[in-house]
Amino acid sequence: MKTKPMRTVTAVVVFPLLVAGWLQACGGKQPTPGGPGNIPTTSPMGPAGTPVSTDQGVQVGISDAPSSGNVPMAERPKMSEDAKGPYMQALDAFGRGELAQAKQSFLEAISKDPKAYQAHYSLGVILERLGEADALTRYRQAFTIVTDYEPAITAYGLLLARKGNETEADQFLTERHAKMPKSAAVAAALAEIKSMQRDTGSAQKLAQEALKANPNYAPAMVTLARDHYRNRRLDLAKYALQAILDGFGANNPPRDKTNVEARLLRALILKEEGHRAAAITELEAVLQRRPDMVDAGVQLATYYLESGNAAKAQPLLERALRYNNQNLVAHLNLGDVHRLMGRPADAKREFDWVLAKDSSLIQIHYNMGLLYLFSDSFPGKTPVQQVDAAISALDKYKELRGRSVDPRGGDVEQLIIRAKAKKAMLEAESNQPPPAAAPAGSGASAPAASG
Repeated sequence: MKTKPMRTVTAVVVFPLLVAGWLQACGGKQPTPGGPGNIPTTSPMGPAGTPVSTDQGVQVGISDAPSSGNVPMAERPKMSEDAKGPYMQALDAFGRGELAQAKQSFLEAISKDPKAYQAHYSLGVILERLGEADALTRYRQAFTIVTDYEPAITAYGLLLARKGNETEADQFLTERHAKMPKSAAVAAALAEIKSMQRDTGSAQKLAQEALKANPNYAPAMVTLARDHYRNRRLDLAKYALQAILDGFGANNPPRDKTNVEARLLRALILKEEGHRAAAITELEAVLQRRPDMVDAGVQLATYYLESGNAAKAQPLLERALRYNNQNLVAHLNLGDVHRLMGRPADAKREFDWVLAKDSSLIQIHYNMGLLYLFSDSFPGKTPVQQVDAAISALDKYKELRGRSVDPRGGDVEQLIIRAKAKKAMLEAESNQPPPAAAPAGSGASAPAASG
């Protein structure tokens, strides 16, 4: 039997951080593989302030300009000259995917200017990507300093939802929306929360309200498309995405043809419809513009894994984990890369990380079974122990799969049969007596090479 690459695994439910970028939103639970209507997630958007160019010539930082024009703004303190240096160093480190260095530089900027609200917000982004608990505190500090600072307000509300506190997120953003009725960003963020709660009527109304405040506010358009997608209105979702990315002729041009959130959602729909080449084109366009978009990298790497091209998938997954080291699917897929490339110890390290985070993720047990069954040898295990571990992992996958609607792993029965046959063969070989030594002078030695 041919060793099979890992099946596609996607995470559940995404929503935007509404100025530029998406956040994870799993409702406090770990992602469930596959299934219609599941939307893959990415890490939070880049830091606020001056965009920074990476060595690929793309921009990673985001603008923090207000989402609606002609609205009076709260006073915004100017960042001190002493803080600007480490702040720009942090942006540059983020562009390279060096999040630990970015964290330290943002902390240095804050130490030199405690009112540098952009640094507090940007540090929150880094902490969220690193999976650290202080992200909410940093977002709150940013909008405490500048009371109408939209990036921090929306990030705070959406992170609450990602942590499973959807009711609290709804209440927070509803209160902010009442105080900032003309903010397109806050209205769109609240629309996203309503959509997550399956209140599609309120979601559509709030997104339209955001567009009334700013007719060109693309994140609200993406929210409309994503709500249609969540509720399986695929034709309406595709129509909304066409309006954003392609337009409808000279008299109705695209609203934001480079919008990465829209392209990522379109890629997901194309993938669901079986249009592989078109989906790959969209994912590549996303990563060219925003290399920190984690889910685009994970999705593209999954395509490569499905075709057995582990070498091409590996750098995409490693970069994804530089920008979000808590991404379960990236760790799972990277483990399968190592498995396919004959590095069982490295594969097990990634799989063990996933198991420690969520042992109920059924695909991890399938992948562990493949690892033990098809590796030539495994550190610390005899061949029989290795096959026993494969059978145990595949049995666990079969048990969990029986409780789900996951359509994959249809070959698990055949894999278990193969593993048991291999074990029987190994045990039979170990019970055979060693061959008798040949008598001296019997001519049993190998013939000499002829001259």
